[in-house]
Amino acid sequence: MVALAYTVAFEGIEARLVEVQCAITPGIPAFAIVGLPDKAVSEARERVRAALSAMAIALPSKRITVNLSPADLPKEGSHFDLPIALALLAALEIIPQEDAERTVALGELSLDGTLVPVVGALPAAMAAAQDERTLLCPYACGAEAAWVGAANVIAPRTLADVVRHYTGQSVLSPSEPGEVHRATSTRDLSEVKGQERAKRALEIAAAGRHHLMLVGSPGSGKSMLAARIPGILPPLTPVEALETSMIHSLFGLLDEGGINRERPFREPHHTASMAAIVGGGRTAKPGEISLAHNGVLFMDEFPEFTRAVLETLRQPIETGEVVIARANAHVRYPCRFMLVAAANPCKCGYLADPARACARVPLCGEDYMGRISGPLMDRFDLRIEVPPVAFTDLDLPQNGESSAIVAARVAAARDRQTQRFQGHKTARVNADAEGHLLEQIATPDTEGRALLVKVAERFGLSARGYHRVLRVARTIADLEGCDDVRRPHVAEAVSYRLAMAKEV
Repeated sequence: MVALAYTVAFEGIEARLVEVQCAITPGIPAFAIVGLPDKAVSEARERVRAALSAMAIALPSKRITVNLSPADLPKEGSHFDLPIALALLAALEIIPQEDAERTVALGELSLDGTLVPVVGALPAAMAAAQDERTLLCPYACGAEAAWVGAANVIAPRTLADVVRHYTGQSVLSPSEPGEVHRATSTRDLSEVKGQERAKRALEIAAAGRHHLMLVGSPGSGKSMLAARIPGILPPLTPVEALETSMIHSLFGLLDEGGINRERPFREPHHTASMAAIVGGGRTAKPGEISLAHNGVLFMDEFPEFTRAVLETLRQPIETGEVVIARANAHVRYPCRFMLVAAANPCKCGYLADPARACARVPLCGEDYMGRISGPLMDRFDLRIEVPPVAFTDLDLPQNGESSAIVAARVAAARDRQTQRFQGHKTARVNADAEGHLLEQIATPDTEGRALLVKVAERFGLSARGYHRVLRVARTIADLEGCDDVRRPHVAEAVSYRLAMAKEV
């Protein structure tokens, strides 16, 4: 007779159900695991053997075979320990086989039987709920998995607790969801002296999730401005929080099972590899663009990233997802993020300063900014020059708006967009609008259209650039609470588009 339990194998953020079959048959004593396991899964037999021995459960002198079905699906990770142990306990008739069959389990076993937390509890809970099964996971993962309200989550601390639960000796209560973390940002926009135009660009970018390029000399405040973006962004909606947490769960970034409602803010170093930014590696893990899903990806020293890394951003920016192709699988991750890039105007950084510019002006700047291709630059909705602030202005008192005031306007604009795109499958903010949808929501008045046509002809805007101006104009109108896109909105959007214009 074959005893069954279930677990999951991860393909991107998708958790595929795996049937764990355990058979104990006469023959030479052995413990074999088959079904395309990796090294960590193959080593599970030693951890399971030691954990059962710690509970004074001896394995019979027979042949034990564990099959992970479907056999052609690669099995990776230590979370297969618990389902293998569960199926084996059912085969030994220590726990009821029907209870094991109704369970999706994941967790690593220590040698003394303690359950060690693993990544991916949230996607596993989704898979268990869809298949109407109970999720069994380590205690440290229970609060995270319980966020999927449709799943019944049991989170024991040890393998002995599992046995006592299924035999009715000590039934465990279902886990409760963890707390919602709401971090308070200590970085406020009011601390930034001057840079009013750059602050305005930050507000527009945050309101419509538009990509932003900041260019200025060293010390002008580009990184300081970018670091204050999280303080003006609205919290994640419940749907967005679940999407983002699914990715962070696979990466082990959720703290104590709590769901974070703050939008991600990722800032990779310019030495990061393509796999680190886009995703990949041996197990096709998500990269920074996916970890920034529904949040901000800040890339400082933008031209210093390798050309190959920068060019790989072009397609994800447009599609909102990335497909990592490997010989044995194609893994898809969502990546709808707001790209904020900061760069010096040239290698030395003082292109616009007559007193400090190098002798290679203007070639110095052309060569340096030329590392950013035209098609990639074309994808930035807002382009801002950040001038240096005079040191005499640094002693002036704070007189700008606080992040809370700006955040209120941004939240109001996002609410207008939520109502506008209600029921739409792909569009959530103005940056997502395209085609007929964009024409419906962002067609300017007669004067605004005439201005946009004139600018497009004069500066040779690409079709993408033309549409991105319309999206930004729609966001500016939303910030003002206007239903129509008018000439002033178009004029301001064009001013951000033409700064450092590099149309293709």
